[in-house]
Amino acid sequence: MPLDSGLVDVVTKGSIADAWSVTIKKVLEISSRPLSLGSVPHEVVKRDREIGDLDLLLSSSSWDLWQAFSGTVERNSTKLLDWWAKPFSAKAVLILDGLSLRELPWLLQGAQDHGLSVHDVSANASEMPGETDEFAQALGFGSRSQLQNNSGGSAHKLQPAHTESVDLPWKDCEALISGASHQVFWHHWPDSKVHDGAGAGQGLALLARDAASQLNHEEFWSFVKRMATGRRLVITSDHGYAATGYFPDAEGELGQFLKKAFSSGRCTSGVKDAGPFVPPVALQVSGPHGAHLLALGRWKWKNQGGYPTLTHGGLSLLEVLCPFIELTK
Repeated sequence: MPLDSGLVDVVTKGSIADAWSVTIKKVLEISSRPLSLGSVPHEVVKRDREIGDLDLLLSSSSWDLWQAFSGTVERNSTKLLDWWAKPFSAKAVLILDGLSLRELPWLLQGAQDHGLSVHDVSANASEMPGETDEFAQALGFGSRSQLQNNSGGSAHKLQPAHTESVDLPWKDCEALISGASHQVFWHHWPDSKVHDGAGAGQGLALLARDAASQLNHEEFWSFVKRMATGRRLVITSDHGYAATGYFPDAEGELGQFLKKAFSSGRCTSGVKDAGPFVPPVALQVSGPHGAHLLALGRWKWKNQGGYPTLTHGGLSLLEVLCPFIELTK
């Protein structure tokens, strides 16, 4: 579907703030459309390709917007900490590791079906690069594992929360919720599934089916309702993921550069050569997590052992935008 000419005009000719605002609004609009179990994974793949048109626009004629991304789009960690500081008497955060905007419809529909009120839905920026440890560090933890069994101590920024981090079935997770008024629970799904399915052909189709199953399961919603009982609840993520199995192949000199720069990943630390390509295929970024070179746009390349079909850490919309949903029971 061709991009709306008005949107293209704002992205290519408007201010940086307006360009990112309309882009994120469009991605959120596409991602929020209701899904039915019968349309998975076809509809998820279709939406991914529709958002790919925006990725192409940003990585070709408007790639300079990515240089301003971190300074223009609110970071999800910042939004979460600002929300945590609000004077709710009891609150909870459920971080689903690697949750992308693709899974948003199931959460919105499920909340309605299970008697939960939705107060806020937004899409915010991951850390740069979009990795798990960077998000944990932005919240004051050394790593995700520090949340397990409330072992984060008193240095993190989500005080006085009881914290947990596991990769267990939802029913077992429900039993881990304490009676504390403030809770933070970091579950390893769907990122664990992203990496499990990364080498399995068109991994997005497999993950779309799994997401539909997980997020429509009564045990998941029983767990969510337990967290939301007497508490204001946010469901969010640390980063999204790129469905690289559907990205075009980078051939020749381009492919060789990307292979040398990133191997089978999407980012590398330090100040590195961004290559001679115009428009660029990699951008150097610096921020709270240091200097990194990030793959830009939708490319995959031949690499020893094959290139993963699902991954994260680079610059494409669905890997750097995090859903943020605020709920009450």
